[in-house]
Amino acid sequence: MTTPDPLHRALHDPCAPPLRPLPTQVARLLRDLEAPPRLAAHLRLVHDVAQQLLDWMTHEHPSLQLDHDAVLFGAATHDIGKTAHPAELSGPGSAHEPAGRDLLLARGIAPELARFAATHAEWTHPDNGLEDLLVSVADKIWKGKRVQELEDLVVARLATATGRTAWEEFLTFDDLLTTIADDAEKRLAFQATYPVDRGVYK
Repeated sequence: MTTPDPLHRALHDPCAPPLRPLPTQVARLLRDLEAPPRLAAHLRLVHDVAQQLLDWMTHEHPSLQLDHDAVLFGAATHDIGKTAHPAELSGPGSAHEPAGRDLLLARGIAPELARFAATHAEWTHPDNGLEDLLVSVADKIWKGKRVQELEDLVVARLATATGRTAWEEFLTFDDLLTTIADDAEKRLAFQATYPVDRGVYK
């Protein structure tokens, strides 16, 4: 019996708490690119956290205009440029950001979806929408990292949209992020299970 290769496992292995599957289009793209298994695991984790953020948005702000599909696609592909810059999987670097956007564009992905690969680390850019900010938050809070400047931008957008005070928005948003962060160690352990290299098990 053949053991599934690490990329297949990273895309399909169960996790506690359970992870939502990546969009089929993204899973296929990762296979086509022979993505490092750890990258696939990371994208699953961030995509799942993005869905948690969206579920909260739907509950707390049902009238808010938000492109859920774009957020989920952005979360699922935000680091895809690391297929071209694998050293940035385990070390610092930003070359994967424009590379990811260009890779997605070259694969026929619309610019409004490809943009997240570049914007997820540039949350202060004035053209970024709430969708971009949510992908950035998901990419931080999955491992329990809190970035006050980024969270303040989200809170300000929510307060403007709802007419509630920034303090009211902060309290509920902070509660959500605290809850998500509680599972950070489990997510980090899951990601660490998968190798950075593209080797396969025989």
